[in-house]
Amino acid sequence: MFTRGSKLVTALSFMLAISGCTAVKKTGDALFGPGLQDAQLTPRNNTYRDLLGLPQPKGKILAAVYNFRDQTGQYKPAPSSSFSTAVTQGAASMLMNVLNESGWFIPLEREGLQNLLTERKIVRAALAKPNAPENNTMLPSLVAANILIEGGIVAYDTNIRTGGAGARYFGIGADEQYRVDQVTVNLRAVDIRSGRVLHSVLTSKTVYSKAISADVFRFVKFKRLLEIEVGTTTNEPAQLAMLSAMESAVIHLISQGIVANSWALDNPEDINNPVLQYYLNEGTAIL
Repeated sequence: MFTRGSKLVTALSFMLAISGCTAVKKTGDALFGPGLQDAQLTPRNNTYRDLLGLPQPKGKILAAVYNFRDQTGQYKPAPSSSFSTAVTQGAASMLMNVLNESGWFIPLEREGLQNLLTERKIVRAALAKPNAPENNTMLPSLVAANILIEGGIVAYDTNIRTGGAGARYFGIGADEQYRVDQVTVNLRAVDIRSGRVLHSVLTSKTVYSKAISADVFRFVKFKRLLEIEVGTTTNEPAQLAMLSAMESAVIHLISQGIVANSWALDNPEDINNPVLQYYLNEGTAIL
């Protein structure tokens, strides 16, 4: 026969189970938190694997990225600072990394172009000194781009879908809530010579947040109140969602360019590559 104390122990064990608490995985991890972690490479989504799985191009494309702006006008909700934006302001740096990792582009430094020009002036001044050692190697001119990559983060929509479920019985309860946001990225390839937009892509990625909590609120005896709360919250980082949207946009841009003969595969048979086929056949959902 269960006593009141054993019932409370059972209830607490149930709460810990449904709140998602896991056993300690490695030394230093706390029961109710990840603990101290070392620096590591930024984790990536499945789109990064697709980016690396692209077939080889016939020739790499010289691409210039001057800026990749936050065009959302979205700020973090209260109680965050009203001057704190919802998305990162370093999107251009992230896009340069994605273009380089794809194996199809040679990104050219344009965001810090003024710094680059200043350094080149310093080199020229050093070579022009009368007492400078003989040096027949002239400073080469900067490489011109074949295409200009333009675009930006065009939308960040919050609470596009919310929901949850919960139950309570005799002061013992648990609930789960979720929220879905969405970030949208635009990427354009512009012909340097004519200024014509060769290809334009819009990609979206959801940002998923989930909270699980459980609590006990009951009198165990006269004027003796037991109150316990446990819970965990998981928020998908917005910058990782945006990075995944960029990776998807670059793959779509490459796929469209292959079909339109803007650029070519090293081996034409690679058009049957599973990654290319998946993105070429991915349709736009009509809501």
